[in-house]
Amino acid sequence: MEEAMDKGGDMASVSDFDSIAGSIPATKVELTVSCRHLLDKDTFSKSDPMCVLYTQGIETKQWREFGRTEVIDNTLNPDFVRKFILDYFFEEKQSLRFDLYDVDSKSPDLSKHDFLGQAFCTLGEIVGSAGSRLEKPLTMGAFMLHSRTGKPTPSVSNGGIPGKKCGTIILSAEELGNCRDVATMQFCANKLDKKDFFGKSDPFMVFYRSNEDGTFTICHKTEVVKNTLNPVWQAFSIPVRALCNGDYDRTIKVEVYDWDRDGSHDFIGEFTTSYRELARGQSQFNVYEVVNPKKKMKKKKYINSGTVTLLSFTVESEYTFLDYIKGGTQINFTVAIDFTASNGNPSQSTSLHYMNPYQLNAYAMALKAVGEIIQDYDSDKMFPALGFGAKIPPDGHVSHEFPLNGNADNPYCSGIEGILEAYHKSLKTVQLYGPTNFAPVVNHVARYATTEQDGSQYFVLLIITDGVISDMAQTKEAIVNAAKLPMSIIIVGVGQAEFDGSWCHRNFCPFQLRNKERQTQLIKQGAPGGAIHLFQLQLGSSS
Repeated sequence: MEEAMDKGGDMASVSDFDSIAGSIPATKVELTVSCRHLLDKDTFSKSDPMCVLYTQGIETKQWREFGRTEVIDNTLNPDFVRKFILDYFFEEKQSLRFDLYDVDSKSPDLSKHDFLGQAFCTLGEIVGSAGSRLEKPLTMGAFMLHSRTGKPTPSVSNGGIPGKKCGTIILSAEELGNCRDVATMQFCANKLDKKDFFGKSDPFMVFYRSNEDGTFTICHKTEVVKNTLNPVWQAFSIPVRALCNGDYDRTIKVEVYDWDRDGSHDFIGEFTTSYRELARGQSQFNVYEVVNPKKKMKKKKYINSGTVTLLSFTVESEYTFLDYIKGGTQINFTVAIDFTASNGNPSQSTSLHYMNPYQLNAYAMALKAVGEIIQDYDSDKMFPALGFGAKIPPDGHVSHEFPLNGNADNPYCSGIEGILEAYHKSLKTVQLYGPTNFAPVVNHVARYATTEQDGSQYFVLLIITDGVISDMAQTKEAIVNAAKLPMSIIIVGVGQAEFDGSWCHRNFCPFQLRNKERQTQLIKQGAPGGAIHLFQLQLGSSS
């Protein structure tokens, strides 16, 4: 599995009032995760670890997945590059749970992977530790059988019963600064040491930023360039905040390794620099000797283990969702609702489309939760509303792109209430059918987004569905084609169908909503999040 390198979104050290996130100011804290001496679950190699972070609801006490690190192949001592960015509230107890897994496939289903252990703590415990660095033992906890697979999975309802020790987790926290610049740089190396017996070397670089206590925090890894002593690495972009957190003179250490399949990468050498030095760009000041300290001590004639040269360096500001809104960008919201037969007969109470006179059904709840947020950024409050997967009048043909109000020339509805009214009327005039095709509605919105790429308009498509996509190939193609457009796609899954995360793409924001108590909360966290991420990706500096 490839290591995924993710960059955090735009953050500030202390947030201003934010009508989307709430009115309570919070400090943004970046968590870095490392582990030592993990269990080895692989027979012919080492484990391929990944860390999953869960946060606990203050009122519900339920654990909710917050995010996952990348997977690192063949190591029991991972230093994860992907960070977790959390809001830190001094006055609240913010309980965290870290679960470690040995990843055996590309499946997003954690029950398909080997559990390596877990640790519990609070965010305050990490921040308040010496140097904001906390070490805790990983334990197996209690186990229960997975309801669907029957496979043993960790049970955390009791907070985890201490059991077999399975290594240590190291958690480091740092408050994020206000710097919103993104640096893009490219390096090459020359005459690196030969480390492979039957070849040359397979070099890659690891970047670390220094901490006040003399330790270093990993912030980037390059790709591996195979079988060469003179590699040219691909250019990469990294937030300046991640590289030095706005301190231009902060030491940046770079280590150069020869990659080995079994994870025992050979150390070639290292050098140090700073953001201020790198910002000089390609020059004599940015040619670095790669030095192996052990070799230097042993060999009097030792000079270096090669050199690394900065080929290019540029910096751009990263714009936020709020920057674009202040600049006049308008949000164009479109909703597409699943009218396939798998939802059940709308006249029966078991149907996901059942119109209960006393409460909203799952479709109406999802629509209202997302729509009420997004409509604040749409000046005319007129929203196209589409349906798919039904036989429609007058001839009963199957359509995957029909207007809920019945007017193909003007599918716009007035406000969220207008969409709900059109949705209710459609249930009385169309026949639920199938299959579940997403591509037509994605392409529908993409056609409009194609004509508006000057930053003045941004398009959000909300798809509410109960099942697995039928036109997978066509949908993937539509998503890839839309990736370069000012457009986000939010998919909300309702009902009991399983949603395989393998179809997710970087411009999807998928949610599966089964707990009605959390539906509105999840959508409100996700809807603007998708737009914000894609604003940065499409309209700001490239990701």
